[in-house]
Amino acid sequence: MRKKYSNMDDINNEHSFKEVIKWLRNRSRKKLDFQVRQHGNKRPAYLNENRSDTTVTWIGHSTFFIQQAGINMITDPVWAGKMGISKRLTAPGLTLEEVPQVDIVLISHSHYDHLHFGSIRKLRGNPVVLVPEGLGRMFRRRGFDSVRELPWWGKTNVGKLEFHFVPAQHWTRRTLWDTNSSHWGGWVIRSEERDETIYFAGDSGYFRGFAQIGQTFKINTAILPIGAYDPVWFMHISHMTPEEAVQAYLDLGADVMIPMHYGTFMLADDTPEEALTRLKAEWNRRQLNPDELKILELGETILPGTWKT
Repeated sequence: MRKKYSNMDDINNEHSFKEVIKWLRNRSRKKLDFQVRQHGNKRPAYLNENRSDTTVTWIGHSTFFIQQAGINMITDPVWAGKMGISKRLTAPGLTLEEVPQVDIVLISHSHYDHLHFGSIRKLRGNPVVLVPEGLGRMFRRRGFDSVRELPWWGKTNVGKLEFHFVPAQHWTRRTLWDTNSSHWGGWVIRSEERDETIYFAGDSGYFRGFAQIGQTFKINTAILPIGAYDPVWFMHISHMTPEEAVQAYLDLGADVMIPMHYGTFMLADDTPEEALTRLKAEWNRRQLNPDELKILELGETILPGTWKT
């Protein structure tokens, strides 16, 4: 019998069939007249040549191309044009052909909007794939040989980087029979040499684990989800509101926040414009430094060490 995984404090995200029907019957069909913009100064040539600068480039949703200590990484790679019957709202910030050779693929969990095998197969290079505990078998069955599974608080090294798999509050399922048969979480990417840490949260509801992560690591850049939260009564266990994402940023004690998990797929009833509006309003309400919130356009590359775009 396969192991089943759970959240901290045994918080359960299961919904009854009646609750699912209630949500579907009452879904708010909002007009999508706002789209996240494509960045006007994309830099694939620079990314291809770069071996020294730390960079973060938003591809869309939870997919980022990250360079650190000479290593090229992709988080939750999804270039798919559809998610079920839902079409992608925006084109990826970089095409697969524009992405440089990849050394590391980081997977937060098995949901289809975070794990698309077709995209991974098309990446250039022969990357090491870092996955949550329980997910390695799915990769190996599909012919991926260089796979490392990590439990919560597990650590592995690649080159000069440390990769720590840390908790999140979520769940997993790809079929009717594999619910929570692999774990979920975020990744802390640490360069001891540069004293530089990037935290990619994956997908999560708000939980006490953010404070615990912040107490364990000095986070410089926190990449946090802000979308798929409405209706809150249905989504709150597994997805944060923008206001909760700001609180998570404060719990982490990070230097800078980059929002993600909005603007690419309609996974819930909130819109990209609502998510960004609420994020900015909460940031201002708490009188936080505006320079510490980096809202990226698709394909935009930033350098965390200098915050030049």
